Amino acid sequence: MPALEQTADMMRTILLALCLLISPSVTLLAEFRAGIAVRKVTPDPLLPVSGGIGPSDPVKASRGDLSVRALVLSQDDAVVAIVSTDFLGFPSVLGDRVRALVKEIPADNILIGATHTHSAPDMYGFPDGKGGFNSDLKYVQQVVEWTAEAIKEAHAAQKPAKLRVATGPAKGKIAFNSYADALYDPRCHVLQAIGTDERVIATLVNYAVHPEVLGADLGLCSPDLIGPLYDRLAEKGGGVGIFMNSAQGGMVTADNRGEGGKDVRTWEECQRIGNLLADEALRLIAKAPAKTNPKLFVTSRILRLPVESKMMLEITRKSPLGYPPPEDGKWIKTRLNLINIGHAQILTIPGEALPNIGFYLKRKMHGTHNLLFGLTNDALGYILTKVDYASFRRYDYITRTSLGEMTGELLMEAALKLADESPRPETTEP
Repeated sequence: MPALEQTADMMRTILLALCLLISPSVTLLAEFRAGIAVRKVTPDPLLPVSGGIGPSDPVKASRGDLSVRALVLSQDDAVVAIVSTDFLGFPSVLGDRVRALVKEIPADNILIGATHTHSAPDMYGFPDGKGGFNSDLKYVQQVVEWTAEAIKEAHAAQKPAKLRVATGPAKGKIAFNSYADALYDPRCHVLQAIGTDERVIATLVNYAVHPEVLGADLGLCSPDLIGPLYDRLAEKGGGVGIFMNSAQGGMVTADNRGEGGKDVRTWEECQRIGNLLADEALRLIAKAPAKTNPKLFVTSRILRLPVESKMMLEITRKSPLGYPPPEDGKWIKTRLNLINIGHAQILTIPGEALPNIGFYLKRKMHGTHNLLFGLTNDALGYILTKVDYASFRRYDYITRTSLGEMTGELLMEAALKLADESPRPETTEP
């Protein structure tokens, strides 16, 4: 009998081990991990700053530090790097340089976005109006290298983590649509990675806003309201902050309207708005349940877009950054990413989509929480639907600085097809 009992115990042990090996919920096989890293990228000496197409503006001082921030998430074979840069935009030609320097993560799974501050050096290579261009190529290359370093460090720093996700309106005087006050999305989406020691590793804030409280012509180099947002998150126990913009085109901007409607363009106003957005993000995430080992899925697709704008074609042709020439004289390629993390779904947008596009995509996506990362993987100007394109005098500027009439239509079709053909996010809350 003792021999039989020993044999039975051994068989039970073997069966248990086999069950553990094949179980999809076992921590050893499905461990969710997170790591984040930061590099300060404020130029020294300071460089002129860009608020859009045209010559850059001279700078006399700085307020806060520009940074690049990389959040790396992984589970089993799935891994993604979510990168935020404090610039007006980060074109794909630079993103591809970064990806070439990072061997730890598949290039297609490195998402690089821009906060869209209007008080940082030009990363596009805009013409300066004198036959030259605005970008300091040495600085541009240094930023590329710093960004790659941050991704590698974040990848190496990963540790077991749980995930919180929350969505809700950010209350208070943060953003508005300067074309029509209420036509913007007040929802703030928050992802928070928490270590096994219950300390917050990182807080990602996804919200639509132009960080242009200061603007380029004030003579300041600054992350604008995003710098105070990061400081407040760290101060209040939110770990390292990372901001990904959303559908903030046409024209969702910071609500820095003062008495009489005059804009308050001070660092103190950046602090007020950044602090408020951080406080709202932390309020929303505070009661969200933490999920252990949320399922991670990452995929992408190439989107071809026609360029009707002669101005946009000319910028890419004359830029010193080395944009690839358009196919057949007018077609360009860009990448869309889709990420499922637990019951959240994320789609990237390679430019500044108008709020109606953002609302539509979120309504059709498949997550309990649906996030859009605007100005990510590319910086292709404003993205309008065909019925908005050149429709109102108010839209003259955003029409001129868009690729063309069909950009929004093609983007929505491709993005939702990608979502429909991908596995669904998890459907239950933790």
